[in-house]
Amino acid sequence: MNLSSEIPWHWEEMPLAEREKEYSPSSCIEDIEPYISAYITESEEARKKLGEGKEYAYGVKPSQRIDLFAPLNHEEKKLPLVVFIHGGYWQELSKKESSFAAPAWVENEIVFAAIDYTLAPEASLEEIVKECKHAVSWMINEAEHLLIDTDRIVLVGSSAGAHLAAMTAEEIPVRATVLISGIYELAPLIGTYINDALKLDSVEAKKLSPLHKDLKNFPESLICWGEIETEEFKTQSRAFATHLRTQGNNAVTFEIEGKNHFDVVFELADISTEMGKKVMSFLREI
Repeated sequence: MNLSSEIPWHWEEMPLAEREKEYSPSSCIEDIEPYISAYITESEEARKKLGEGKEYAYGVKPSQRIDLFAPLNHEEKKLPLVVFIHGGYWQELSKKESSFAAPAWVENEIVFAAIDYTLAPEASLEEIVKECKHAVSWMINEAEHLLIDTDRIVLVGSSAGAHLAAMTAEEIPVRATVLISGIYELAPLIGTYINDALKLDSVEAKKLSPLHKDLKNFPESLICWGEIETEEFKTQSRAFATHLRTQGNNAVTFEIEGKNHFDVVFELADISTEMGKKVMSFLREI
């Protein structure tokens, strides 16, 4: 793949130790635990406020589930949908820690869904991608029952979830994607500890990298990241935005001041933020 000359990228020349540091988001902060705790506590608060939501199965595995949060009396008309795919390097977290943003959207007459998927190494990355595609296509197929407006679905992913959202939107039609601090070229992970559970080789890494896909029909996208992130994560996002633009797609990018890889996603929980406003603009009546 030929990247724009505006984005010099030399990850192949990095010593392994440096590459592992660059692809370890926690290397930019003192402690990851407060952020994981915040995912848990704020998701718990969201469920106290909204109720547990409705859990739907999109497959036979216990991990193939969706939590759907809808406004009260959601019985009269189809509503827009925000779908969230969590991160955790495809190996951690779940939908249980992913409902923190639900109140912001439900209170504005928008349905919010959090997708669960089978984690590595129990599932391969290719299988995880297929699960996410299946989950979104299931919701589209069940739109009449779920009262979802299929013309107004925004697919959001954070970190590994951004990769999964990009891979999903390659095939499944949605209104827009919001890709937060994602990885779109997987080859730099080969040889690092991150790949221990994934077991990617160079062929699989290329096959599963959005940066190597023909994305001429990709939806409009917002690609963003936190100020306090490694240069590799920032470069990944800039490179993917360039890839989309060179194929004629609309991709807006911005860096969020003062945020790191783990707390930048909380911008989704506030519709007054730049991220929140952009998502809302995607969901306007067409």
